[in-house]
Amino acid sequence: MITRLIPLAILQSLILTMGQVLLKIALCKMLPFSWSTSFWQSVFFNWQFALCGICFALASVLWMYIIKHFPLSVSYPMVSLSYVFGMLAAILIFHESVDWTKWVGVFLIISGCILIAK
Repeated sequence: MITRLIPLAILQSLILTMGQVLLKIALCKMLPFSWSTSFWQSVFFNWQFALCGICFALASVLWMYIIKHFPLSVSYPMVSLSYVFGMLAAILIFHESVDWTKWVGVFLIISGCILIAK
Protein backbone atom coordinates (compact mmCIF):
# COMPACT_ATOMS: atom_id res chain seq x y z
CA MET A 1 0.00 0.00 0.00
CA ILE A 2 2.68 2.52 1.03
CA THR A 3 4.77 1.75 -2.04
CA ARG A 4 1.82 2.92 -4.16
CA LEU A 5 1.14 5.98 -1.99
CA ILE A 6 4.64 7.49 -1.94
CA PRO A 7 4.96 8.20 -5.69
CA LEU A 8 1.41 9.60 -5.78
CA ALA A 9 2.08 11.83 -2.77
CA ILE A 10 5.31 13.09 -4.31
CA LEU A 11 3.55 13.80 -7.62
CA GLN A 12 0.68 15.57 -5.86
CA SER A 13 3.12 17.67 -3.83
CA LEU A 14 5.13 18.58 -6.94
CA ILE A 15 2.01 19.66 -8.84
CA LEU A 16 0.81 21.67 -5.84
CA THR A 17 4.21 23.35 -5.50
CA MET A 18 4.26 24.14 -9.22
CA GLY A 19 0.88 25.82 -8.79
CA GLN A 20 2.20 27.91 -5.89
CA VAL A 21 5.29 28.96 -7.86
CA LEU A 22 3.16 29.94 -10.86
CA LEU A 23 0.81 31.86 -8.58
CA LYS A 24 3.71 33.86 -7.13
CA ILE A 25 5.04 34.63 -10.62
CA ALA A 26 1.55 35.62 -11.80
CA LEU A 27 0.94 37.88 -8.80
CA CYS A 28 4.26 39.65 -9.37
CA LYS A 29 3.21 40.43 -12.95
CA MET A 30 -0.28 41.67 -12.06
CA LEU A 31 -1.08 45.32 -11.58
CA PRO A 32 -1.98 46.54 -8.08
CA PHE A 33 -5.59 45.72 -7.23
CA SER A 34 -8.25 48.05 -8.52
CA TRP A 35 -11.66 47.75 -10.11
CA SER A 36 -10.27 48.97 -13.42
CA THR A 37 -10.38 47.13 -16.71
CA SER A 38 -6.61 47.16 -16.94
CA PHE A 39 -6.29 45.33 -13.61
CA TRP A 40 -8.74 42.60 -14.63
CA GLN A 41 -6.96 42.23 -17.96
CA SER A 42 -3.72 41.70 -16.08
CA VAL A 43 -5.49 38.91 -14.18
CA PHE A 44 -7.34 37.11 -16.95
CA PHE A 45 -4.69 37.40 -19.66
CA ASN A 46 -1.90 36.14 -17.43
CA TRP A 47 -0.94 32.65 -18.59
CA GLN A 48 0.89 31.86 -15.34
CA PHE A 49 -2.30 32.58 -13.40
CA ALA A 50 -4.30 30.27 -15.64
CA LEU A 51 -1.68 27.54 -15.43
CA CYS A 52 -1.55 27.78 -11.63
CA GLY A 53 -5.31 27.16 -11.56
CA ILE A 54 -4.84 24.08 -13.72
CA CYS A 55 -2.10 22.83 -11.39
CA PHE A 56 -4.32 23.37 -8.34
CA ALA A 57 -7.17 21.52 -10.05
CA LEU A 58 -4.92 18.57 -10.98
CA ALA A 59 -3.42 18.45 -7.48
CA SER A 60 -6.93 18.48 -5.99
CA VAL A 61 -8.15 15.64 -8.19
CA LEU A 62 -5.08 13.58 -7.34
CA TRP A 63 -5.57 14.40 -3.66
CA MET A 64 -9.17 13.14 -3.87
CA TYR A 65 -7.90 9.88 -5.34
CA ILE A 66 -5.26 9.56 -2.63
CA ILE A 67 -7.59 10.10 0.33
CA LYS A 68 -10.20 7.79 -1.17
CA HIS A 69 -7.77 4.88 -1.54
CA PHE A 70 -5.29 5.33 1.33
CA PRO A 71 -5.64 5.99 5.06
CA LEU A 72 -5.80 9.70 5.86
CA SER A 73 -3.45 9.18 8.81
CA VAL A 74 -0.72 8.23 6.32
CA SER A 75 -1.75 10.33 3.32
CA TYR A 76 -2.10 13.70 5.00
CA PRO A 77 1.40 13.89 6.50
CA MET A 78 2.87 13.02 3.08
CA VAL A 79 1.47 16.29 1.71
CA SER A 80 4.01 18.08 3.91
CA LEU A 81 6.53 17.21 1.21
CA SER A 82 5.13 20.20 -0.66
CA TYR A 83 6.83 22.41 1.97
CA VAL A 84 10.15 20.81 1.08
CA PHE A 85 9.56 21.26 -2.65
CA GLY A 86 8.39 24.83 -2.02
CA MET A 87 11.61 25.68 -0.23
CA LEU A 88 13.66 24.15 -3.03
CA ALA A 89 11.67 26.20 -5.55
CA ALA A 90 12.30 29.34 -3.49
CA ILE A 91 16.03 28.68 -3.72
CA LEU A 92 16.20 27.58 -7.37
CA ILE A 93 13.60 29.84 -8.97
CA PHE A 94 13.37 32.91 -6.74
CA HIS A 95 17.00 32.85 -5.53
CA GLU A 96 15.98 33.19 -1.89
CA SER A 97 18.49 32.46 0.84
CA VAL A 98 17.69 29.73 3.33
CA ASP A 99 19.29 29.60 6.76
CA TRP A 100 20.24 26.45 8.63
CA THR A 101 17.09 26.41 10.78
CA LYS A 102 14.93 25.96 7.68
CA TRP A 103 17.16 23.07 6.61
CA VAL A 104 16.58 21.50 10.02
CA GLY A 105 12.84 21.87 9.38
CA VAL A 106 13.20 20.15 6.01
CA PHE A 107 15.12 17.32 7.68
CA LEU A 108 12.34 16.94 10.28
CA ILE A 109 9.62 16.90 7.63
CA ILE A 110 11.41 14.25 5.58
CA SER A 111 12.15 12.25 8.73
CA GLY A 112 8.49 12.42 9.73
CA CYS A 113 7.39 11.21 6.29
CA ILE A 114 9.82 8.30 6.51
CA LEU A 115 8.54 7.34 9.97
CA ILE A 116 4.91 7.53 8.88
CA ALA A 117 5.62 5.49 5.75
CA LYS A 118 7.00 2.59 7.83
